[in-house]
Amino acid sequence: MPRKPSNYLIFSVFLLILMACSVNSTNRNPFLPEVGFRFDINLNLPLYTDLNNPGNPVYIGNNGVGIRGVYVINTGFGVFRAFEASCPNQVPSNCSTMRMEGTVAKCDCDNFEYSLFTGQQLNRPDDGNRYYDMLEYRANASGNLVIISN
Repeated sequence: MPRKPSNYLIFSVFLLILMACSVNSTNRNPFLPEVGFRFDINLNLPLYTDLNNPGNPVYIGNNGVGIRGVYVINTGFGVFRAFEASCPNQVPSNCSTMRMEGTVAKCDCDNFEYSLFTGQQLNRPDDGNRYYDMLEYRANASGNLVIISN
């Protein structure tokens, strides 16, 4: 006759499942709201031809694409990355849309700079405060189409 599992075993399994399903909100950027969108980039269009060459970022400021728009860059070997254009360490405001200088995005609110290749903050202060890198969106390439979505 098979043994009946103990209450301790059942509780342990339940606790393990609960912990595995918990959401870790420590990585969530509190300054930027969640937005859902999808935008298709046709690399054959003149507006996006710079993306055919690695290292050339493009700003897409269409309404409904990200919070303040999206920066997209071809990092090489058919890999594209897309980042939110809002300053990641500011609540969206008049000064919080970053401007692009080469492959660097700059926030005029706090003078922080970010790599458009990695999204990482380049001049992070060592003051003990928490700072966020750029918010990254999904970028899937297929042929001459790049789909940006969240």
